[in-house]
Amino acid sequence: MDRALYIAMSGAKQNTLGQTAEANNLANVSTTGFRRDFEQARSMPVFGDYYPTRAYAMEERPASDFNPGPLVETGNDLDLAIDNQGWFAVLDANGNEAYTRRGDFQVDGLGRLVNGQNQQLIGAGGPIVLPPYEKVQIAADGTVSIQGVGEEPAVIAGIEQIKLVNPDLTQMEKGEDGLFRLRDAEPGAIQPADPTVQVASGYVEGSNVSAVHSLTQIMSLHRQYEMQVKMMSTADENAQTTASIMEIQ
Repeated sequence: MDRALYIAMSGAKQNTLGQTAEANNLANVSTTGFRRDFEQARSMPVFGDYYPTRAYAMEERPASDFNPGPLVETGNDLDLAIDNQGWFAVLDANGNEAYTRRGDFQVDGLGRLVNGQNQQLIGAGGPIVLPPYEKVQIAADGTVSIQGVGEEPAVIAGIEQIKLVNPDLTQMEKGEDGLFRLRDAEPGAIQPADPTVQVASGYVEGSNVSAVHSLTQIMSLHRQYEMQVKMMSTADENAQTTASIMEIQ
């Protein structure tokens, strides 16, 4: 009985983790540039000297879904969407380079070009800081041009080029902060800029989460959880019945 109870208990616990992953996907259905996480369960043996026959279920996040989300037109010159494959390079909370598809950019009070999560965009010369301007334009190759304060409309100066990268997706993994980095890369390792990556100004990329799919998965995992709880209850009832029979004998 203990083996059935252990399997059901571990399965119920892992089902809740799977529901958490899908709930996080569902919560980010409207988050700009969000990449949904896959979730899967598999059986694992209990490693050790005493219980070689035991097994348990393990829920894991094997990877993220790199399919692009829908493009949403905003009309804001600072909003950018990656055309097909590629990533924006930004600074994470530790000041290291990381990668995102989130392109809802704005200029903060210090002139820094940051996205909706306050992550500063990186250019060819380092983190991008814009001088005071009256108009800004961003070309398809990521070149940022501005019309300076007091300048004639015809005077447009290119001041920086956004760093766009296109690393091997099989080596990319999502961190707890939602940013992507190369798996097993050395601390501070960076990717070279890729001139083939293009952006569309005035658009942002929506989340690639399907609300219907995530909700269906949550319901399916909840049914599995209820089945595991029922199995635990059945194992307990069987144990009590066995104990009663032993008392009669």
